[in-house]
This record gives sequence, C-alpha cells and structure tokens, in this order.
Amino acid sequence: MTQAPAPRPGGVIHDLGYRGYTGPRESQAKVAWTLFITSLRHAYGLGRSGRSKVLPFILLAIMVLPAVVMVGTVSIIGLPELPTTYAGYPSSMQVLVSLFAAAQAPVLFSRDLRHRSIVLYLARPLSSRVYALVRWASLTAAVLLFTAVPTVVLYAGGLLAGLDAGEETLPFVKALVLQVLLAAMLAGITGLIASWALRRGFAVVASIIVLIVVVGVVLIVQAIALEERVSTIGEVAGLFSPWSIHNGVAGSWGASNSAIVDLSTTWTAGYLAAAVVVVATCLALLVARFTKVGAR
Repeated sequence: MTQAPAPRPGGVIHDLGYRGYTGPRESQAKVAWTLFITSLRHAYGLGRSGRSKVLPFILLAIMVLPAVVMVGTVSIIGLPELPTTYAGYPSSMQVLVSLFAAAQAPVLFSRDLRHRSIVLYLARPLSSRVYALVRWASLTAAVLLFTAVPTVVLYAGGLLAGLDAGEETLPFVKALVLQVLLAAMLAGITGLIASWALRRGFAVVASIIVLIVVVGVVLIVQAIALEERVSTIGEVAGLFSPWSIHNGVAGSWGASNSAIVDLSTTWTAGYLAAAVVVVATCLALLVARFTKVGAR
C-alpha cells in the first residue's frame, strides 16, 4: 500500500502594518526644483561618495588657480589691467571646461538609464519631458558655475587691486552672458551623448571627441582660411563648434580676442542663431529620448 504524500505547508500572510501614504503630494514644480538642486549637487559630488567629489573639485581648483595668480600679480606689481579678458579666460581653459562637462554629464544622464532607476523618477507627478529639461538645466548651471567662479575671482580681485569699476563691469557682464550661452550648448551636447552612451567611459570619450577634437579641426580650418584669405570658409567652419561660436561672438562684442575669424554683424547674428539651434536641437532629442524610455 502506497503512502500518501505529506501535505505541503501553506503560505502565511503577515500583517506588518504598512499603510499607503494619504498626506498631501507635492506639485510637479516642487519635484522639478528638488531634482534640479539634487542634480546640481551631484554634478560636484555633493551627497555622493567621497571619491565622486575628487574629480570635479580638482578640476575646479585648477580652473580657479590661474585667476588667483593673475589677481595676485596685478595687486603686487600694480598692472593697469588684467593679463586676460573675462570672456577670454574660459577659452584659455577650454580643455578643463570640456573635461568637466564630459565627465559629469554621465552622472546626471547615464546612471538612471543604465540602472533603470529612471522609472522611479517618471512616476507621478514628474513627466519625462520635465525630467530631461531639469537634468539639462542642472548640468548647465554646473558648467556655468565652473566658468563663473574664476571670472568672479578676476573681477573682484581686479577691483580690490584698484582697477576702475566702470571699465571692468561691462566686460564682466558680457562674459557672464557668453558663459550662459556656452554652458547651455555644452550641457546639451554632453547630456545628449550621455543619454545614449550609457557606459560612462564611452560617454566621456565621445564628448571629448566632439568638444576637443572637433574644436581642433575647426581651428585648423579657420587658420587655413585666414591664411588663404577666404573668410567665408572660416566663418562657416566656426558654426560647428560651441567654442568657436563663443569666441566668435565674444570677439564681435569686443569682449575677447580669442577668435581667429572676425565676424561681421550679420555673422554674429548667425552665430547666435546657431547657438540657439544647437541648444534647441539637443533639448528636442533629449526629450524624445526620455519620452521613449518613459513609454516602455
């Protein structure tokens, strides 16, 4: 006679006392602002591990150090003006600025996609469009802070050294306006690259190629065009790099002499329009990217 199998133990449900949240929910604007502040902090490693703070703050220290040296030189020697222009300083340090943008864009755009934590952000009430725009805005603010800090050091140090405030203020304001334009372009380009190249190494390398290697090619083309006296080719080539756009507009505004090609009024407007197109295109592609991810 076969023995009947022993009955399997049944499952047990334990009431742990969890309750759903029934309190007030924050609006989308409040969530977006919190995400902006958190993203800006994360771009500098704040609120993350100690290792995450090393690179951004080392780059920032290297970025500020020459400005401090220049201010000290003006104060000690008594120079009648700063050794560089406010708008020209970021251009002379463009490799550092590009490295910072390339290195921190994956922090804001790649990690959530790679680890699929993006679905938590896109739970109500935050939409994928707002998420993409806020991440871009936070990276723009981080890059702007990176370039504005040494500019403020130059301006404040120059005034303390006895330079005329009336002569220094207008170039300083022009430089900040140009830095906003530059930061918006760099954030758009690196953010778009990082949203597709989910591995940080790939995103950083691709961004460096676009921001540094392409800039070198543009400068070579502009130099050849200047040598051959074919100014139109140099002006058109400048449209393919955010740095050449920044330098070209700065030169036409009399804020810097970093540009190789001198722009006419018409070309200055064209460069400004190109900057707007670059930012708008990157934002549209970012929104499309995260809308597609959010729809899965």
